[in-house]
Amino acid sequence: MTSSKAEERRWRTLRKADAAIIGGSGLEKLFKDMEQIHVGTPYGIPPTISVGDVGGKSVAFLSRHSVQHSIPPHKVNYRANIYALFKIGVKRILATNAVGAINVDFKPGDLVVPHDLIDFTKLRNLSFYDEALVTHVDMSQPFCPEVRKLLMKIIKKHAEKVWNRGVIVCTEGPRLETPAEIEMFRGLGCDLVGMTVVPEAVLARELEMCYATVSFVSNMAAGIQQRLTAKEVSAVAKERMPVIQQILRETILYLPQKRKCPCANALQDARFRG
Repeated sequence: MTSSKAEERRWRTLRKADAAIIGGSGLEKLFKDMEQIHVGTPYGIPPTISVGDVGGKSVAFLSRHSVQHSIPPHKVNYRANIYALFKIGVKRILATNAVGAINVDFKPGDLVVPHDLIDFTKLRNLSFYDEALVTHVDMSQPFCPEVRKLLMKIIKKHAEKVWNRGVIVCTEGPRLETPAEIEMFRGLGCDLVGMTVVPEAVLARELEMCYATVSFVSNMAAGIQQRLTAKEVSAVAKERMPVIQQILRETILYLPQKRKCPCANALQDARFRG
């Protein structure tokens, strides 16, 4: 058997999933009969993917920083992560991420479903399409409008404070931002700052996968509060995790079988064919 045929056979035998969750530790508890799988990609090997059952639906969970939280945001292999999920059949991705609030109306503990993003990363691989055919995916709606709408409906049942719009700026990390940078981002219209939404959202769109995120505000950004610590971020994440788990579980249960969003046809008319 040739190596290509062996790879094709292994691809077919991998446990499949229709939806995926990308987030931090603690979300594995969503699953029943969890199976851990290792998926190779042309871009490297991502962290172990857990595949389990949520209300009769097969769902994958990928810890972007690894289960041990040992991979900093600027070193995450985003292309391997997204491609691995694509390879096992995932069509929709629900992400979670901790963010700092630039907009002073947002407070620690608030949940936000961002509607737009600004990219201030510097060194990341941002695309699967580095060669011909030259491909320009439309990012007029960076986050899937269909999934966002459903997330908001579910979140309103479980959270006291939720924002249905927000512009999130993604920075390179791993350092936190300076007060001057935050002031600049505020001038650009940013509400939130984080380190992981780019290139996840872009790569998902390039593979015609739906992507939306639930951001939880862990702190006020630099210059708004005097000092920022990783301990503070971790404490808020731990506090909000039970409600985020419930939100993700219910959102997965109510995802419609058929997609009626622009994500499903993102590559249509996106390529130059010469």
